[in-house]
Amino acid sequence: MVVPFVFLHLALISLVWIPCTTTSLCLCAGLYFLRMFGITGAYHRYFAHRAYKTSRPFQFLLAWIGSSSMQKGPLWWASHHRDHHRYSDTEIDPHSPHTTSFWWSHVGWILGNDHQQIVWKNIPDFKKYPELLWLDQFHWVPGLVTAAICYLIDGLSGLTWGFLLSTILLYHGTFTINSLCHLWGNRRFKTTDDSRNSLLLALVTLGEGWHNNHHHYQGSVNQGFYWWEIDISYCILLGMSKVGLIWDLRKPSERALNSCRLDNQPGTLSAT
Repeated sequence: MVVPFVFLHLALISLVWIPCTTTSLCLCAGLYFLRMFGITGAYHRYFAHRAYKTSRPFQFLLAWIGSSSMQKGPLWWASHHRDHHRYSDTEIDPHSPHTTSFWWSHVGWILGNDHQQIVWKNIPDFKKYPELLWLDQFHWVPGLVTAAICYLIDGLSGLTWGFLLSTILLYHGTFTINSLCHLWGNRRFKTTDDSRNSLLLALVTLGEGWHNNHHHYQGSVNQGFYWWEIDISYCILLGMSKVGLIWDLRKPSERALNSCRLDNQPGTLSAT
């Protein structure tokens, strides 16, 4: 993981002499959006938290989109994320900024040797699918396919400005939830960790910035609990449910919204 991660960052130097085109910028924006949803809507809300149900073919498609982000496979991702919730902000948490450092929580834990393997005991619900086991083993395939498509569409500009830049932006956009969302923002609910809500990070990550909400009610398909809390991933998932691609979306009850509140304000269910 260390060598490809460092190589991708160093390769950004190529942007200095490779021309930026309108097509490559569209690729960059589109791939950032699509693959961020692959992390938030697929890896996180489906594979890690089972916040909705779907068919086996669509499950694999979601896993493929998430894998194209170059952040390892769905089983690895989900197994470590479940440890994060089980031990959040303790010394066993894989990426707490409080027990280690900002650098470690942001990116160091991914590059270190301690968390390279799948925690199989955490994901008994998914290890029965051979196609997911294959994808987790060859998690780099969707990313390379995406890179090749970008090159075919717009040459080196598509490869660098379209694929490479969007991948780096996607890395650090995702990683802010592990680091910044446990240090900076507001707390609505009393939780055993220091998770926080941030509108800015919710915009960057299509809704994941409502992190204190999420730690209060982890199994919810929506992390923005109220209509003014922008949660683009939830809007996409809601649209998918309308056409039958996913179903049984889990949301917090009125009781959950009103428990353990720090702001002493009653909650009402989001209009969405």
